[in-house]
Amino acid sequence: MRSSQDWWPADFVHYGPLFIRLAWHSAGSYRIYDGRGGARDGSIRFPPRINWPDNISLDKAIRLLWPIKKKYGKELSWADLIILSGTIALEDMGVKILRFSLGREDIFEPDESPDWGPEEEMLTAKRGEKEELEKPFAATEMGLIYVNPEGPGGNPDPLGSAKEIRVAFYRMGMNDKETVALIAGGHSFGKCHGAESANYLGPDPSSSPIEQQGLGWRYSFGKGKGPDIFTSGFELAWSPTSTKFGINYLKMLFQYEWELTKSPAGKSQWVAKDAPEIIPDVHNLSKKHKPMMLTADLALRFDPIYSKIAHRFIKNPDEFEQAFARVWFKLTHRDMGPKNCHIGPYVPKDASLQLDPLPEREYELVDKKDIKELKKRIQNSELNISQLIYFAWSSISSFRNSDRRGGTNGARIRLYPMNKWEVNHPDELKKVISNYEKIQQKFNKEQVNKGSKKRISIADLIILGGCVAIEKAVKNAGYSVEVPFTPGKVDVGEEHIDRDFYKAIELLADGFRNYFKYPERINENDFSTTPEYNLIDKANLLKLTVPEMMVLIGGLRVLNANYKYPDYGLFTEKPGALTNDFFVNLLDTDIEWRAVDDYKYTFEGYNRKGGKIKWRATRVDLIIGHHEELRAIAEVYASNDTGEKFVKDFISVWNKMMNLERF
Repeated sequence: MRSSQDWWPADFVHYGPLFIRLAWHSAGSYRIYDGRGGARDGSIRFPPRINWPDNISLDKAIRLLWPIKKKYGKELSWADLIILSGTIALEDMGVKILRFSLGREDIFEPDESPDWGPEEEMLTAKRGEKEELEKPFAATEMGLIYVNPEGPGGNPDPLGSAKEIRVAFYRMGMNDKETVALIAGGHSFGKCHGAESANYLGPDPSSSPIEQQGLGWRYSFGKGKGPDIFTSGFELAWSPTSTKFGINYLKMLFQYEWELTKSPAGKSQWVAKDAPEIIPDVHNLSKKHKPMMLTADLALRFDPIYSKIAHRFIKNPDEFEQAFARVWFKLTHRDMGPKNCHIGPYVPKDASLQLDPLPEREYELVDKKDIKELKKRIQNSELNISQLIYFAWSSISSFRNSDRRGGTNGARIRLYPMNKWEVNHPDELKKVISNYEKIQQKFNKEQVNKGSKKRISIADLIILGGCVAIEKAVKNAGYSVEVPFTPGKVDVGEEHIDRDFYKAIELLADGFRNYFKYPERINENDFSTTPEYNLIDKANLLKLTVPEMMVLIGGLRVLNANYKYPDYGLFTEKPGALTNDFFVNLLDTDIEWRAVDDYKYTFEGYNRKGGKIKWRATRVDLIIGHHEELRAIAEVYASNDTGEKFVKDFISVWNKMMNLERF
């Protein structure tokens, strides 16, 4: 931490600020809408993230950590080490760290699934009004973590910057208090670098010459290191105590009046008028500079809400430190998932630090005999196959592997706001949950009367209901197979629900249920607007392979698990039977398809001989017959000898979906 290396000297003879920036930027690209970005897989080591302008010279920070990684090898992932380095840096510089969890797993090639924006050039924006960033994007310009520090589009407007900060940080899961704490705490340390023009800056790591061995951003001004480097293009340190935590940053922000100036690299920044030279030089501690700030810093002063929070922190330094420690934990752990994914001696025991906390199970699990009895009660309820399978899938499909949030455990689907999601059939959901509650209450009461400690949760009943539906559908198809079921899920209460988060992530598309909220927005020249793009994205978040995605769609269609149960994709004369009819009839060459609407979302299939309408479909259904790779898989399942294989494969992937949160 304090052993400065000649090849890349430490600012203020302390690598702490650099490691904080590395950890922050590793975690800070997280976005709530799809849970992507973040620190859980160490993907900041790979393009495109390592090549972002906002991450200039973080390749050096990673190399500085290599001796530690080399020493511990497979026992310590890069993902954990990167966050650990920033956390230890904070602790070394005076922050009372709350807790820290290991458990992040490295990837070893770029994650090509995230779409970071429509721009082709770095530091450009094609995202319309900044207050209305297109989902799921969070940063305002390509290549940034949050916002342009110089101001919106480079315009030094503090209030305009505050608007961007509020939107961007909200889309990364932070409220106003957390935003102020995170910025003020982070800017207690280190400095920005812009020794001279960006014209001296070499290419990013991936584009650099081979002899640089993956190190990029070579700067040909002066010595190209120490005081002669370029990261953001700004040249300033925020605090006179740049390696010590405290409220000096906030004090100076409000103590001085600020005047617009330029950095040596030509970036707009602010200097304190009539202030003494109190900021130590980064590599010559006997030399001092005037206090300086970024436009994004002044946003905390001029935005009335941010300003009020900042003033409270100044008056209450302990509250500020606690708020920063708490939000640092959230920043660096929010994509790790439930507590069983957290490893190590410093895992938090405080439930308030957990995202989507689950209560401890305080009862015994049901056995095979109980499960058999519960299945009978579900069969005798008012719920049909389509309802049982639809709401089991509704619960399952809220899971996303990107941040391990959502899913069946907790039965959040029965609580606000998920019980109001349009795709979850709110009115019908009440009826379904009411049926499960009656079964639960009767069963649990019987166990109490027997003196048994066994209980069943609504979460388990929802999934068991899906199993009941599939077993009946398998029987209707002429087979007899038992669907595996593993109990153990618990129910959460309203107090465990992050309402703002689950409001924000309401599904706008789910191709497995043939749901697409805004078909009028489809633009075939922009693939990201199409239902098929959203289907693939959803499958990726659910950890599905392409064949698994295909078999799920084929099964859910013949079980009529469509949104509002229309006959789109219901290519069977035997709905409710788990057959391969979807694939057989989709590939029927006697059918000619024609678009029904101007935006080509719905289609009708006509019999070529008689000209009568035979089937109806959406783009999600027809893409399977159109796309070469998907069609090849469909041909496997449409063959005459694959009826039983289809049933077994569907049950296998369904079992995987039921237990996603266990893996």
